[in-house]
Amino acid sequence: MNSHRKLRMGMIGGGEGSFIGGVHRIAAFLDGQIELVCGAFNKDAAKSKKSGHDLFLPEHRVYSDYDEMLKSEAQLNEEERMDFVAIVTPNVAHYDPAIKALNLGFPVIIDKPLAFTLEEAVSLKAKVEETGLPFGVTYTYSAYPMIKQARAMVKKGALGKIHKVLVEYPQGWLTQKVEDTGQKQAAWRTNPDEAGISNCFGDIGTHAAHLAEYVSGLKITEVLSEIRPTMSGRLLDDDANVLLHFENGANGVLMASQVANGEENNLKIRVFGDQGGLEWKQEDLNSLLVRDHGNPDKIYRTGTDRGGYLTEEAMLHTRTPSGHPEGYLEAFANIYRNYALAVRKHKFGEAYDEEKLDFPTVDDGVKGMALVKAVVSSTAKGNQWVSTSS
Repeated sequence: MNSHRKLRMGMIGGGEGSFIGGVHRIAAFLDGQIELVCGAFNKDAAKSKKSGHDLFLPEHRVYSDYDEMLKSEAQLNEEERMDFVAIVTPNVAHYDPAIKALNLGFPVIIDKPLAFTLEEAVSLKAKVEETGLPFGVTYTYSAYPMIKQARAMVKKGALGKIHKVLVEYPQGWLTQKVEDTGQKQAAWRTNPDEAGISNCFGDIGTHAAHLAEYVSGLKITEVLSEIRPTMSGRLLDDDANVLLHFENGANGVLMASQVANGEENNLKIRVFGDQGGLEWKQEDLNSLLVRDHGNPDKIYRTGTDRGGYLTEEAMLHTRTPSGHPEGYLEAFANIYRNYALAVRKHKFGEAYDEEKLDFPTVDDGVKGMALVKAVVSSTAKGNQWVSTSS
């Protein structure tokens, strides 16, 4: 088996008009370790064929639907078939292609949230455990260098015992009812038949919750929420306010909104312990603010490691010289690179540092779906505390 080659990726979804499909491809290609070899890019066969043509794929490797793609790829010889599949469809179309890919022996990387329902997510986790195949979920923001720095510092005890976590993710793009104008991204996210039981929390609140758990190293055990649609006639939430309880007794607050007029993607996290605190925000993503009451603030910067203060985890996920913008696409690429290393380990037996070159897994995906269910349930019960246990 030839291991000295790029990994071959197939893609389900992500065709013409898709924002996230292009992001996945850019991220996958950035390190020169992955190539796109096939795809079923749209549930409309003609649109899938056109997207494949625009991506310069051979006609016979552009499929009318994912069933055809998975079955056909599985029948190809080892030196030609795809090595893994990226699934970048709306939430309703996550589970079926993922479970079928796993059943055919293909590793999977999938956009979040993991599935349409918690039950589907739990089923996927069981299948991943049964097959032992690599499975990645693209919670992108966990792969920024300064987030890696923050997580490592908390893990090493630099902040002491964590007692408070604040995380917020405000956007303003749904301030108007743009789903009525045919805007594709808004149309499916606000449609319960495609998005599931939640829009705002499921779409961006899960990102914020994953970041809170990832940096703090603590699991969210209970939530008390108020989620709602603010636009008349909108069927799913566009605004979420959630109180959090963590496993060590820490408290937290999560705010996610798609109707914060004027905001773009202003993700921010603050973590406080009895020995210090830290703050990171995506609008200044190369900086990590570290504080200790009564002492001067410190600002850690991506790539400026002259004195050895940055952790190995941060340096392993740094791509540009200090002072150069390093952003969303690079963080996304960090996930793809680390996932590719896991696929190479599975396929070729190549070793890599799983602890320092981590990526979100099916476990993170299940936790996200459990949180969505708990948050929706808390609001439905009149804002009561609800367990996040899956």
